[in-house]
Amino acid sequence: MRGDRPGRLRVVAIADADSFVKWSAALIDSAPSADPHLLLVQTPLVVSVTQEHAALAGTGIRPEAVTRVAYDDIAAWLAKDRPDVVVIGGRGPFVRLVMRQIDRVTPRPVVVSGLPGMSIPAQRGAALYRRHCDLMVVHSKRELRAFRQLADRLGLTMRFGLATLPFARPAHEAMGGTDLVFAAQAIVPREPEERRQLAEILRAAALADPTRRVVLKLRSRPDLGEAETHFERTELTDLLRDRPDNLVFSHEPMSRALETAEGLVTVSSTAAIEAMAMGLPVIALTTFGVSKSHLNTVFSRSGVQGGADDVIARRFRHPHTAWLADNYFHDATESTWWSDVERLVDMRRRGALEPRVVPIARGGRLHEAWQRKAVLGAEDHSVLGAVALAVGAPLVWGILTARKVLGRRGAESWSDAGSDITVTPARYQDPIVRPRRSVLATAVID
Repeated sequence: MRGDRPGRLRVVAIADADSFVKWSAALIDSAPSADPHLLLVQTPLVVSVTQEHAALAGTGIRPEAVTRVAYDDIAAWLAKDRPDVVVIGGRGPFVRLVMRQIDRVTPRPVVVSGLPGMSIPAQRGAALYRRHCDLMVVHSKRELRAFRQLADRLGLTMRFGLATLPFARPAHEAMGGTDLVFAAQAIVPREPEERRQLAEILRAAALADPTRRVVLKLRSRPDLGEAETHFERTELTDLLRDRPDNLVFSHEPMSRALETAEGLVTVSSTAAIEAMAMGLPVIALTTFGVSKSHLNTVFSRSGVQGGADDVIARRFRHPHTAWLADNYFHDATESTWWSDVERLVDMRRRGALEPRVVPIARGGRLHEAWQRKAVLGAEDHSVLGAVALAVGAPLVWGILTARKVLGRRGAESWSDAGSDITVTPARYQDPIVRPRRSVLATAVID
């Protein structure tokens, strides 16, 4: 445990998956008067040591300020450390589950949560899962408006704090690179045929100029047992086994990959914001459409959208100034999240801040066991969790099938927001189960 640092608030980030570890660590590292610590919870999505190092690259968080714990040990760890603030970085069901541990802690810390990247459009699930936190962090004026409107529409009482994306940092010197860096995403585009088309676009871009590299920036090594926030059913690496020599794979931190970049290509990755912050031009690929399902409506009227021909010809572009001001590049003096946190800590110390306790789930202990099993998978060894899985799996498959028949969303929902059902891949539940394309009906019904 750490010692006291006078004048600083003790802040703990609790996370598991790669994108949330990167976000929460960078966020607490950016706080001007924080004494930060990172708690990594053992779930099927928890980062490997290699992913941890990549996520922490560029932050001041030292290895001794990182602790790995089992879920059941969270409350005891927090009770001993006595943080002023806890920042929860994880998908919605993970946030709710960690909140149940915080509900057992005295003195209770101020609880903050948020999303690790661009969050337009604001989605229902993102707000519902985080409604019991004291503060939800958003990263643009546009997001702030959208989430306030969503909360009003849902009848939720929520506080929102504005922050800049903490890992979007300007370059220290001119870049001058020649790489085309593509930020891979597990679920965008989603369909196998679309992913095959994407692989061919990258292949064509490499063949168009063999003297310059096309870098497929990846976030995990499945062959080493590494997971990431979302499950990739059709892996780009499989589609590019036969590729030109100048089309290469990279697992290094995004900030390092961009150091040798001429420009970045993405469908909807937050890496676009990292590139813009470094002064690099971008192409937001529209070949597969612009829609909520592609998570790329945020780039509308940005000036950076382009098609496959633009990627092959490397016609990168810079965003419009007006778009930047409303989307992730507001003046840093307009960010309120840390002053909001300091005010909430002061209120909590004076007894003026009521705890926002997660209520008992509808369906009681069995439903709560189901929620726990959905997040922890094979890390949950409880008998009640096994019973909940046996009882709940057929029910969930029935709901998912009904949704398909009615023309609603498909069989899987990988997004943290926008759905009340989250289905977890079998490969993340138990390392013994190895059907790479199958899904275990483990779900959360809110």
